Amino acid sequence: MYSLLRPLLFSLDAERAHDATLALLRGGHRLGLVRQAIEPLPVRAFGIDFPNPVGLAAGLDKNGACIDALAALGFGFIEVGTVTPRAQPGNPRPRLFRLPEQQAVINRFGFNNLGVDALVANVERARFRGVLGINIGRNKDTANEDAVRDYVHCMERVYPLASYITVNISSPNTQGLRDLQQEATLRRFVEILRGHQERLASQHGRRVPMLVKLAPDLDTAALDGVAAAMLAARPDGLILTNTTVGRAGVEQHPLAGQAGGLSGRPLMGPATAVLQGMRDRVGDELPLVGVGGITRGADAVAKLAAGACLVQCYTGLVYRGPALVRDCVEAIRARRA
Repeated sequence: MYSLLRPLLFSLDAERAHDATLALLRGGHRLGLVRQAIEPLPVRAFGIDFPNPVGLAAGLDKNGACIDALAALGFGFIEVGTVTPRAQPGNPRPRLFRLPEQQAVINRFGFNNLGVDALVANVERARFRGVLGINIGRNKDTANEDAVRDYVHCMERVYPLASYITVNISSPNTQGLRDLQQEATLRRFVEILRGHQERLASQHGRRVPMLVKLAPDLDTAALDGVAAAMLAARPDGLILTNTTVGRAGVEQHPLAGQAGGLSGRPLMGPATAVLQGMRDRVGDELPLVGVGGITRGADAVAKLAAGACLVQCYTGLVYRGPALVRDCVEAIRARRA
């Protein structure tokens, strides 16, 4: 079905196509037209049992408004957000650009979302009872020195509903956010959140894992520092990676000069290199989730070979549709055989 819809969607402005896709998914799901049955391929990570290791990355469903329809596509887990304490419009439009020749996207959304209360209401309405990650961030007008309060507020609101919580400090589209990845700042920041995580676990009688999502634009020294900070602060896992500010692989494209994060096929190499670099540094101490550039099943297998226990897709779905989920699961199944 997606192969029939794709030409229509690609005839629209990229952000309008994004919104139309979610609307079509919701409508199709209500009519019983959205379903992709995938044979289980169980995996256990950070204390959670996943029906298969292929998940949806954050960003597609920022407000948690399409959880049930997305879950029907066969994902082993769904991650919604990024959500911030207060609603915010994000950056001015246009802010989403397709590069079809490279199977890539550039976005500078800027954490546009309806706020954490709206997301919580949507999650509470959803019927999905599988593995749900909720990705949290800070508001654009919150200074980094005050950012921890935004993350704590979001954590407290989503904690009862989340299977795991992702701390997003790596989007390139919120000014200064990536400064939180500097070693000393990062360690203290994550240690504070870990303290609140344990307090909430005691309060709710249930421990929800906390993951940290990192950027691909880390050189050797930065990787050393981030790995040291993570081994000291001990989150439950890391997600590698977010989008890149680099333009390798698309330098000659007319849209290459657009500000924002690049995702899709050109990100596969850099993101996987950072994933491998982090695995080399943390060993088996921290579970890693591989995301960035997956456009075929072989890419998912390459993420696992580089040290991931789970993978996530987003931009590849723009070009491949739901078939990508099955392709990844079956490629991983064949690798296990």
